[in-house]
Formats: sequence, C-alpha cells, structure tokens
Amino acid sequence: MDLVNYMETLVWQHLPEQLANHEGACNCKRCQYDIAALALNFLPPRYVVTDKGQTLAKIKALDQQFYVDIIAALTNAIILVKSRPHHDRGDE
Repeated sequence: MDLVNYMETLVWQHLPEQLANHEGACNCKRCQYDIAALALNFLPPRYVVTDKGQTLAKIKALDQQFYVDIIAALTNAIILVKSRPHHDRGDE
C-alpha cells in the first residue's frame, strides 16, 4: 500500500492548463515544482491509502468548490512564482 496525497495528484493534473492560461509564466521544471509546492501549501491535504479512500477522494474532487479551490491555489501560486522565479532566465 502507498500513502498518497490525492490533492497533489489533482494539482499536477490541472497545472499545465493553468500555466497555459497565464501569459509569460515560466514553464520550466523548477517553476512547475515551485508552483505545485505553493499551491499545495494553500490547500488541505487529502491522503488516501486504500482503493475505497481513493474513490472517496475522487468523488470529493468532483465537487465544484473543491475544483475552484484548486484553480485558485494554482493561480495564486503562478502569480507569485512568475513575479519572483527562483532561477535565472538562462536556466529555463
């Protein structure tokens, strides 16, 4: 069995689309990890262990407010990382 934060799965799932929606946002691996880390700090964890737990988390993920919270966290994180990336422009 694995212990997984299902919220992390959802953040990584929605990150590419949200990055595409923000012109000028860096898409390098370092910025993606910084964005994901910040977004996850804004969101409550949703740990799952069993298939039943994963099913419950997936059902919860369908909730509109849950989706809105993820998108809002990603948007805030993208804006923060875009304004202060942790790399030189040559590192992209």
